[in-house]
Amino acid sequence: MGERIMNNSSLIACVDGLVLPCWRPLENVSAFDKFGRGLIYFTALVYLFIGVSIISDRFMAAIEVITSQEREVSVRKPNGERHIVVVRVWNETVANLTLMALGSSAPEILLSVIEIWAKDFNAGDLGPGTIVGSAAYNLFVIIAICVSVIPNGETRRIKHLNVFFVTAIWSVFAYVWLYLILAVISPEEVEVWEGILTFLFFPATVLTAYAADRKMYKYIKKSYRMNVRGVIVQAEGMDSMEMGQTEIELDDAHEDAKQEYVTILKDLRKQNPHADLDALERMAHELLLNKGPKSRAFYRIQATRRLMGSGDLLRRISERAQSDLSEVKAELQRESGASEYTTGSGCKVCFDPSKYTVLESCGRFDVRVVRTGDVDTPLTVQYATEDGTATANSDYVPAKGTLHFASGEKEKQITLEVIDDDVFEADEHFYIRLSNSQPPGALATPTLATVIILDDDHGGIFKFANRDHELVESVGTYELKVIRTSGARGRVILPYWTEDGTAKKGKEYEAAEGEIIFENNESEKSILLTIIEEDSYEKDVLFYVQLGEPQMSGDDEIASLAAEAEKKRPEERTDQEKIAIMGKPQLGEITRAQIRIKESKEFKNTVDKLVQRANASLLIGTSSWKEQFIEAVTVSPSDEDEAKAPSCFDYFMHSLTLFWKIIFAFVPPTDLFRGYLCFVISIFCIGVVTAVIGDVASHFGATLGILDGVTAICFVALGTSIPDTFASKVAAIQDQHADASIGNVTGSNAVNVFLGIGVAWSIAAIYHNVHGNKFHVDPGNLAFSVTIFCSEAAITIAVLVVRRSKFIGGELGGPVVAKYLTSAFLFSLWVFYLIMSTLEAYHIIKGF
Repeated sequence: MGERIMNNSSLIACVDGLVLPCWRPLENVSAFDKFGRGLIYFTALVYLFIGVSIISDRFMAAIEVITSQEREVSVRKPNGERHIVVVRVWNETVANLTLMALGSSAPEILLSVIEIWAKDFNAGDLGPGTIVGSAAYNLFVIIAICVSVIPNGETRRIKHLNVFFVTAIWSVFAYVWLYLILAVISPEEVEVWEGILTFLFFPATVLTAYAADRKMYKYIKKSYRMNVRGVIVQAEGMDSMEMGQTEIELDDAHEDAKQEYVTILKDLRKQNPHADLDALERMAHELLLNKGPKSRAFYRIQATRRLMGSGDLLRRISERAQSDLSEVKAELQRESGASEYTTGSGCKVCFDPSKYTVLESCGRFDVRVVRTGDVDTPLTVQYATEDGTATANSDYVPAKGTLHFASGEKEKQITLEVIDDDVFEADEHFYIRLSNSQPPGALATPTLATVIILDDDHGGIFKFANRDHELVESVGTYELKVIRTSGARGRVILPYWTEDGTAKKGKEYEAAEGEIIFENNESEKSILLTIIEEDSYEKDVLFYVQLGEPQMSGDDEIASLAAEAEKKRPEERTDQEKIAIMGKPQLGEITRAQIRIKESKEFKNTVDKLVQRANASLLIGTSSWKEQFIEAVTVSPSDEDEAKAPSCFDYFMHSLTLFWKIIFAFVPPTDLFRGYLCFVISIFCIGVVTAVIGDVASHFGATLGILDGVTAICFVALGTSIPDTFASKVAAIQDQHADASIGNVTGSNAVNVFLGIGVAWSIAAIYHNVHGNKFHVDPGNLAFSVTIFCSEAAITIAVLVVRRSKFIGGELGGPVVAKYLTSAFLFSLWVFYLIMSTLEAYHIIKGF
């Protein structure tokens, strides 16, 4: 190891670090020089804290991308219907206690491990002191700030209270355990089993928190819930999901995830009545990205970017919303285009249209044949009529022949003739078919046309063309067809009206009542229905339209004769009167139409795809080195207002951090290997910077006569926790719950001990055991600090529990007096902890 020298003026040992040697000379240094050296060390320490914060955020971005990975699974609704949904690979609680906790606490954990290596596997005060000091700062100061920054009149509650209590118990136990192994079980010595067991408490913490999140202690099956983004994540209180066959029973949460987007869209439509749907969808998606739950990684990176002159992540949301909407629309168009019938590049010939309705008295009429594609090549095609219910030479004149399309000719007409008679008969039909095209293969669907002959010798039978009609709510005005069959004689008045079903007039549709008039020889009319668009997701309601009795209008001989005949008994009617009654207009079998209103498929698909894209990892991830270097050299305003230019502070912070930004722009983008490569390289970079921080912090303390334990809890712990402070503040204000701001503090504190100290001491204990030695650890200041911290931690947790009562309503915010008193009390606990730990370290007061 490096040379160990005693600074006579300070009586603090200065040891060459793993990376940096001590600043020599060490003897006969004037007070002015020591102050200058201390100032330089302090400035370097601050600058290194900035650097480790920036690379930690690259590390957090990789973690966010990794933990946001999703997969598609088949979902079965309670009605048996199946569709595809997106499932989060990582459980939220597990992600927070493993990768997220490692990301936010990586400097402290690595500092503890690196210090063991730097001191030849002997215990140091800097690493453990930083972990304990950071825990105290996180629990007291961060929570104090989060309590007071909530706007007046608002509160925030921890949503996953079970997880909070489990991690709180583990966080207190972690420090109690440190005291036990240092002062009770094996005083001043850490045995191998103690170090390994300390590390094993980490997976135990994760498993118990996971069980609390899933309520396994109540033996509820594995389940999933739908978050605001429409992504299913593991949750409680639902039925099981089996991978492989993959079945999930969804509850109303599935619909609620989409309904939030729809609700936002409705509000925007009211506020912007003249805006088009695309603009409203973009604004709704932007609000969804803003309101959606975000991980601790997002808030951590957002806070750091604003501090370092790299802009506000929320400014990216508008650009992301527009990009997402454009991509979704293009994707839907491609999907729609792929399903449409295409004729190819060759020449194709077919009927257009393929259905004709004519009156018996019409005589001659034309049927249209068209060709598409290559129309420059001459083409011939044969045609011939075929009987249906209509008979050739009785109801129509048969036809047969060949059509000759010259070069460039796109359309031909086939003339057909209908035979009229004076006999009442039902409507009939016949066909005409295309065949034998030259060149071969030119026939395209439809090659068969249907001709319907309407009898026009009596008033007709009136009915709806179809009983059931399904339409999307975005249709606006819908034309409901009413047809007249078995006759088209005379002017007929047909009343109609609408009736409510599950759809209500004035809400889903506009009520309609009136009459439609069929003129003589008119066989089809439409009732106009107005559908009210609500942009509802999974809408399915219905109403009805009813037809009344048809009435002849005007001077019609048959109608008058039928009216007189109806006054007589059937046996008294003449043959002419019986024929007149048969010719009277009547209602057919479909006189009541059911109108089903469903959501717009395009709107539903747009909602599905946009909600799935509301992923914070897409905002903080990077796709290329070019993007990273452009971000590194670009100054962006930290204010959320896009119209504002960067401030002087933004330019200053950008200039100050430019070196770190450019250096860490070489870290691989998060899109490479799904973020894992960025994860590995980032943690290596954090380790390098942290090694330098450890050396500088130790030299700073030795120069000014400050013990490593005091330097750790007063300076290093504070420097490594500043980014988390701003992240928690932003999360407290923007999130609906307190989990992202303070709910993760207890879990992070437990992980710090079990990983940071557990790994470091396990390595050292094993090393010394292999060499036949014991791993000695002085319990002095650490044991005292742990005792003070645990006592105050219990008080803090009790305060938070009391704040959940109806008098305050939540852990954060609440009445003005209550929240400021809480913040002041928690901050005083931190100050008391620092003072007592420092006094004990310098033996001013006696510890234990």
